[in-house]
Amino acid sequence: MRTIMHVDLDAFYPSVEVRERPELKGKPVIVGADPKEGRGRGVVSSASYEARSFGIRSAMPISRAWRLCPQGVYLRPDHELYQRASNNVMRILRSHADRFEQGGIDEAYLDLSTRVQDLHQAAGLARRIMEEVLEREALSCSIGVAPNKMLAKIGSDFKKPYGLTIISEKEVSEFLSPLEVRKIPGVGPRTEEILHDLGIRSIGQLAGTDPDHLARHLGSLGRRLHQRAQGIDPSEVVVDGETKSIGREVTFERDIIDAAPILETMDGLAEEICSALLQCGFRFRTITVKIRFEHFDTFTRSRSLAFATNDLSILRNNGRRLVDLFLRRQKRVRLIGLRVSALNRL
Repeated sequence: MRTIMHVDLDAFYPSVEVRERPELKGKPVIVGADPKEGRGRGVVSSASYEARSFGIRSAMPISRAWRLCPQGVYLRPDHELYQRASNNVMRILRSHADRFEQGGIDEAYLDLSTRVQDLHQAAGLARRIMEEVLEREALSCSIGVAPNKMLAKIGSDFKKPYGLTIISEKEVSEFLSPLEVRKIPGVGPRTEEILHDLGIRSIGQLAGTDPDHLARHLGSLGRRLHQRAQGIDPSEVVVDGETKSIGREVTFERDIIDAAPILETMDGLAEEICSALLQCGFRFRTITVKIRFEHFDTFTRSRSLAFATNDLSILRNNGRRLVDLFLRRQKRVRLIGLRVSALNRL
């Protein structure tokens, strides 16, 4: 039996800021663009749970966040600080896994299949990991343990913050059925809207829908979602090898057409990637931009340089140029991503 753990750091950026500045504890902390007293054009990168109680969410326009919570503490991202904190946590997690896959700066999958004999042992290990991360790094995390990656990821989000959710094989249907379809990884606002139009609001309803009917409205995604609604996910925990690329992406809270917040988000992604490059000791030669429009049409465009570099201005300027070619289409955008590859060590 496979036993997979997903570890998700709670409100990671704001939590690191509060750790460094204890006077911020208990306050609504919003990390992102400068709100400029409601006139800012960027987006929220992350928000503390206190800020979320005001309705603030990641990828929300920073101007709207200001209107919801003008008394909040607004901070520009410190990517080097977050990367150092992430590296320390990932070392802890890696030491407990047979197979380890970092899913982002604040999350990772651990395959525990040969380390634990049953879910009781897995639960004990999960609690020890939560305590170790809290004691050594003063950061809290939530954990899901399940037979596959998808279920583990849903589980880690189920009882945030500092929550532990265990899902056994016999409990999969009972656990998933009442949840909103949005809880399935990969279901964004537009897919959720299509499913709602079809009268499908819960994962249980999705699991009971004819996959051919879903495919007529969502194409191949419909069949994949039908499988996921039944708790099926065959993907493996991919063991980290030599890093081949470094990338980040953001899904906007709502589809947007205004170029300014898209370009500012691209700048933020460039900063995060350059911070990771410096931490890992890499330079890059190839830059790739990814964009997903409102109807899920997804495109990429790449540019290779004549030399290797880790210069932020080069990455930021090329990222802007590449994405600007797509923005000329005047379509609403739901996701933007940036990736560097052809890496070599300093």
